[in-house]
Amino acid sequence: MALTKEIINEIIGTQEDFEVPMKLMDRLEKNPNELFEEFLKYEDDLSFDWFADYFQEKYADRKDKKQDFTPKQIGKLMNEILGSTASNLDLCAGTGSLTIERWNSNKDAVFVCEEWSSEVLPFLLFNLAIRNMHASVFFGDSLTRESKGSYSLTPSDRFSTIVKKPIEEKPVESVIMNPPYSLKWSPEADLINEMRFRSYEKLAPKAKADYAFVLTGLDKLQESGRMAVVLPHGILFRNGAEGVIRRKLLEFGQIEAIVGLPTNLFLNNAIPTVIMVLSKNHNNKNVLFIDASKDFEKGKKQNVLRDKDIKHIIDTLHRRNDEERYSHLATFDEIKENDFNLNIPRYVDTFIPEPPVDLKKVTSDLHKTNVEIRKTNKELIGMLKELYSDDDNYMENLKGLIRELENEGKE
Repeated sequence: MALTKEIINEIIGTQEDFEVPMKLMDRLEKNPNELFEEFLKYEDDLSFDWFADYFQEKYADRKDKKQDFTPKQIGKLMNEILGSTASNLDLCAGTGSLTIERWNSNKDAVFVCEEWSSEVLPFLLFNLAIRNMHASVFFGDSLTRESKGSYSLTPSDRFSTIVKKPIEEKPVESVIMNPPYSLKWSPEADLINEMRFRSYEKLAPKAKADYAFVLTGLDKLQESGRMAVVLPHGILFRNGAEGVIRRKLLEFGQIEAIVGLPTNLFLNNAIPTVIMVLSKNHNNKNVLFIDASKDFEKGKKQNVLRDKDIKHIIDTLHRRNDEERYSHLATFDEIKENDFNLNIPRYVDTFIPEPPVDLKKVTSDLHKTNVEIRKTNKELIGMLKELYSDDDNYMENLKGLIRELENEGKE
């Protein structure tokens, strides 16, 4: 039986939507194993986030906080980009959809999640614990590092044990995230002195925190670590502080690839997005550009990446080669010539030229048309010659028309 909104509310113990997060946290603190068993009676497939659609419909404040939940196919693509790793961080975890995708590829890994919303937190803890994950959760602001608490989850025979306590932060092998796009933030001026920002010369602008998330994620990586992050297209070409940060990332060789995605993949967000793939220590400064914007299946509410679309992207990332109207491996010098602008159309030309005109066919068609015109003209003259009237003026005009048509036929 599917987990409907009504069933979820009934299990948690309330019919009032606004009470669900609080009630869920209370159940997690008092009798979590009983709660997990109740849910598993209705759904035992742990490979996906049961709460994504439910929570998005009821609680995500997308207008003010720019929240949106990552579609499963995008999560699958990002997971395949990163491959299996022993440790993973989701800097903007939400209910844990992306972390669950990472768990699908390595259930023995260590998972680190960060989440600022008290409404989302209970769902995240639930998703981690019911899957018996070895995990930790930072509850607070990922950018300013202001903490409201932290949780440690320790695996047991069936479900993780949740304990609220300080956690030790350690570098991870991979970072995956879908941060709120162009979020406003209020950084203190001295944040530029922190290790995660210092080498990039500028802080992300107050009106757009996109690169603050990117740099914070990079800072959490091990020296050989990699990151995949969903971002709006604006991060590819906006100037000012973002242009400086982008240039430094390119000079350090930390951007591996830019993958342009189709529009309307998200339930409540139609803006075009990209996946930026980064490495803590990339071995060269070349950047692979992929334009996958036309590869999707149109759905009723949103577009969907198909498995074949994901495979095409992954295969191209592995080969790092040029493919006409799809991908291009740009050198650092080429990017520098473009003033470090990473807008995909500068590197991948998707224009399909009109086929050349077949003059032989055009000439043949014109000849056939001319023959038809002459034939029709001859038939018309024959019909006109059969006409007769006692009106001399009418007959004179008719003869004039016939002469005109006969002259046209001689030309």
